[in-house]
Amino acid sequence: MLHIITGLICVYLVLRLVKPASWSFARKCCAALNLLFISQYHLFVRIAFGTLVSPEWPLAVQWVMGWLFGGFILLAAFTLLADVVAIVFRRLRRAGFARTVPLFFPRRALGLCVLAFTLSGIGVWQAVRVPDVRHLEIPLARLPAELDGLRLVQISDLHASSLLRAPWVGAVVAKANGLKPDLLLVTGDLIDGTTGQRAPDVAPLRALTARLGVFAIPGNHEYYSRYEQWIPAFRKLGLHMLLNEHVLLRDKGRAFVLAGLTDRVASRFSEPEPDIAAALAGSPQGLPVILMAHQPGGAGSNARAGVDVQLSGHTHGGQIIGLSLFAKLFNQGFVSGLYRVGAMQLYVSRGTGLWGGFPIRLGEPSEITEIVLRAAPAARSRPQE
Repeated sequence: MLHIITGLICVYLVLRLVKPASWSFARKCCAALNLLFISQYHLFVRIAFGTLVSPEWPLAVQWVMGWLFGGFILLAAFTLLADVVAIVFRRLRRAGFARTVPLFFPRRALGLCVLAFTLSGIGVWQAVRVPDVRHLEIPLARLPAELDGLRLVQISDLHASSLLRAPWVGAVVAKANGLKPDLLLVTGDLIDGTTGQRAPDVAPLRALTARLGVFAIPGNHEYYSRYEQWIPAFRKLGLHMLLNEHVLLRDKGRAFVLAGLTDRVASRFSEPEPDIAAALAGSPQGLPVILMAHQPGGAGSNARAGVDVQLSGHTHGGQIIGLSLFAKLFNQGFVSGLYRVGAMQLYVSRGTGLWGGFPIRLGEPSEITEIVLRAAPAARSRPQE
């Protein structure tokens, strides 16, 4: 389906930019073929250079193709926007509200090309840089005063791949460890590729450390990359995987529940689907509950099950300003940041990395998230038992 969609976009650009150009037939054919090649980048990868999930091209080639494909998509968006503006002005002119119609081709075509591919280059750089730390506080009504200030670090959507390799993963690990968290949580999509392909790239995860432990859950990309092999591989790296289960953690004489879910695509691979009832089965009543769920959809059910705070990722924040509107459509309205769902707080990370097939970020930066949990004022003022 992706190849068909990008092919249609290619046809649109050829008709709008190439066909009207005052070029020779040979130049028009060359331009059209270049657009076709860029549009079918993922198809060529799938045929000869890995899989759609995990392109296995040299790093420099990945950067170049990411830049070209990103520019292609942005150029299509800008061309469509220019066409819509021209149509609006044409109708206004017919109604007597405007005297001229903004000309699109050829005066503006070159400008749109320069703008699209310049922004794409910036977007690739933003995508592959080691992310900054995002700090926030989340108040929890049931958090006891003794646990006020509990510091969590969330890493999500690492997507270790042939694009984001061991040095980048190692830099993320060093930055996360440097925050000295009480608890380090990895909320899915750690990898793109098989255990054989990615073993060197995920090796730095072994160095992740936190005072109360390092815990993780799978995301949808783990299932696309042979889930049954990755779960034991992650455990060997020292990640405590929570698969529809929970652990009881204690700190400063108080306990809280940390739970984790499998991903919603699990049923396609005959694996256990997310089950909040199973994840919380046997947990003590009345304790604060922290839940890791890769996709934010299903937050309403988790809130009704008694979860206090859910940490998710998956959306990448839409990656480009404006695309967040589409991300919301597929994630029950959740795309990035902090939401209130019933009595539950939901935080959706924009992701630490991203899928190598579209390595562009513009206005939606990646993040390593430092979360400080705060007790309600009444709990903080209450004398210790």
